[in-house]
Amino acid sequence: MKLSLSFAILALSSVSAFAANPDVGGAAMYEDKTIVENAVNSADHTTLVAAVQAAGLVETLQGAGPFTVFAPTNAAFAKLPAGTVDTLLKPENKEMLVKILTCHVVGANAMSDAIGKMIADDKGMHPVPTLGGCTLNATMDGDMIKLTDEMGNVATVTIADVKQSNGVIHVIDTVMLPKM
Repeated sequence: MKLSLSFAILALSSVSAFAANPDVGGAAMYEDKTIVENAVNSADHTTLVAAVQAAGLVETLQGAGPFTVFAPTNAAFAKLPAGTVDTLLKPENKEMLVKILTCHVVGANAMSDAIGKMIADDKGMHPVPTLGGCTLNATMDGDMIKLTDEMGNVATVTIADVKQSNGVIHVIDTVMLPKM
């Protein structure tokens, strides 16, 4: 009896360890996979994955990191003016696409509790420098993290702390844009 109880406890603790990451876009997100390896499985991030491929950033985001990626959903890209995504995916617009995408990436492993603490320590607003040279401003709205880009667009982190082998993903509902 004692042995079977030990196995039951071990099995439950193993399940809870695997259940730590939320599903994203109907897909399990695995902590031992990279940002790209997980993102390709999310039905909510097909536009982002296509953009990362068109920008030539796959190898970078499969690298060691650590990276924090604020990952806009397909619905976030759909909020852009009609034709914007198709235009950005053209080879002649690769430089602009890279700039936009890297404005969603931070060269650190920033979990939501750490971001919240930085916001509180900075009296309500924390500047977040990105690898694309943009600065996002992080604020709190209740218990939700909000990001404001250089154009005044505001995104909400809708799914936080999706752990990856090379960083973390925070799903957002708006595409962040650099100052133009």
